[in-house]
Amino acid sequence: MKLVTFLYNGQIRLGVLRRSAGGDTVVDLNKAEPRLPTDMIAFLQGGAETRSLADKALRSVTNASIYPLSAVTLKAPVMRPGKIICIGLNYRDHAAESGQAVPEYPTVFAKYNNCVIGPGEAIVHPKISQKVDYEAEMGVVIGRRAKAVAEADALNYVAGYLPFNDVSARDFQARVSQWEMGKSFDTFAPMGPALVTADEVPDPQSLDIRLSIGGEIMQSSNTRNLVFSVAALVSQISAVMTLEPGDVIATGTPGGVGAARKPPRFLRPGDVVRVEIERLGVLENPVVAEA
Repeated sequence: MKLVTFLYNGQIRLGVLRRSAGGDTVVDLNKAEPRLPTDMIAFLQGGAETRSLADKALRSVTNASIYPLSAVTLKAPVMRPGKIICIGLNYRDHAAESGQAVPEYPTVFAKYNNCVIGPGEAIVHPKISQKVDYEAEMGVVIGRRAKAVAEADALNYVAGYLPFNDVSARDFQARVSQWEMGKSFDTFAPMGPALVTADEVPDPQSLDIRLSIGGEIMQSSNTRNLVFSVAALVSQISAVMTLEPGDVIATGTPGGVGAARKPPRFLRPGDVVRVEIERLGVLENPVVAEA
């Protein structure tokens, strides 16, 4: 199931994205089953009950609850995550190009929900930064409350996966030892288009991931190259903090970031950044200058 949050007739709704040769559509779950919440976090908190309602609604959905994708505006699947937990240096080639050792333990930092935007929404290039960079990542969305879970059981706490772009102002990131200021500008966490449920992703460690700008491929790898797997991350993070439904873990970026290129290639107004992950879809965002 490809769960989406979308805007239709001025209202935020919960839906399912359907891809087909005849044209992409969105099923309005709230119209098909009024008992379902309109908020993704509330849907995930409902667990098996809300998932069962959604499955039943999809089996008997009518045309009145189906819209062409062009008729709606997709938003970030989780518009206001309680936590956005990011992992640094989690691909060996990115650690190497950054001049740092492969970490022995996950390198964790935070982004905040002011950063969140959805597909098609603009990454705002701030006036005060000259080094805005891209980072293609696989995002993991937590589906169940998780505290101190074993690695062998960790994937059972994952609701699904989505493309994520950890946009970074390198000049601000490099000012101090803590990275948050360079990572937390408004619009610096594009994600989407859909939360692809875990049952559609048998192995999150075997997905091709790439990023391009204007058709030029800048990053290309596979999630098998993650230093710390999804299961390891969920287990180790939950040992420290309780993970809640709707929390997002951004699993790290492969080599090829703009700051490591010679010459560097930072984002510019007018760019269109495309993150594509096998099975998870395509996330595209234009870059615009701050007003």
